[in-house]
Amino acid sequence: MNMALAGLTILVLGDSHMAGHDYLLSGLHESLQAQGAQVDSYGMCGASADAWLERTTVSCGRGERHGSGAPITETGKQGYTWQINDLLNKHHPKLVIVEAADAIGGYTSPQLPKAWIYDQVHALATRIAASGAACIWVGPVYGNVNSPYHKADDRVRELSQFLSQSVAPCRYVDSLRFEPTPAWPTTDGQHLTPAGYRAWGQDITNAVVQLQGQMAQR
Repeated sequence: MNMALAGLTILVLGDSHMAGHDYLLSGLHESLQAQGAQVDSYGMCGASADAWLERTTVSCGRGERHGSGAPITETGKQGYTWQINDLLNKHHPKLVIVEAADAIGGYTSPQLPKAWIYDQVHALATRIAASGAACIWVGPVYGNVNSPYHKADDRVRELSQFLSQSVAPCRYVDSLRFEPTPAWPTTDGQHLTPAGYRAWGQDITNAVVQLQGQMAQR
C-alpha cells in the first residue's frame, strides 16, 4: 500500500469544525494517518486565527487528538486557548495544516472584514513559517444563510477568494472546488454531518498529498 505521507509529522489546527468528536477531528485526522503521517490535531470552537497567537479563552469547547488515540473533546466548556509556539515546540511538525475560516468570516456583518482577517491570518502564517514548517491553509465550505450562523453562499465564496490571496507563505486549499452540488448537508447551518466530515477530510487529505508532492519537487 502506497502511503504518500509516510514519516511526515503533521500538526493540525482548527476552529469548531475540528473540535467535535465526529467532525474533522475524526475525518481529517484519520485520513492523514491512513496516508502514513504522524498527526496531532487541535480544535477550538469559535477560534479566530488570533486565538492561536495570544492566550485567551474559548467559550464553547475544545478538542484534541494524537496519533492513533481517540478524540478528546470538551463540548460547551470554557477553556484557555492553545498557543502556536507551544504546539510547535512540543510536536516539531514538518507540516502545519490550519483549518480556519468561519470564525473570521464576519457572516453577520454587511461587509467582509478584510483588514482584520488579513492581519491575523498573515501573523499566524508567518509564525508557522518562522519555525521552518511548511503550511497549508484550508478554506471554508458552504452552509445555510437561514440559520443562526447566517452563512450565505456569496460571503463564503468571497471569504475563500480573499483567504487564497492572504495566507502566504502557506499554500491554500479551496474546499469549495471539491464540495458537491448540492453542498454537503449541515446539522445546524454550519457544521456538517459525520458523513460530510469524512468526505471533507478525505478531500483535504488528497489535496495535502498533491501539494506535498509539489513542494517535494521544488
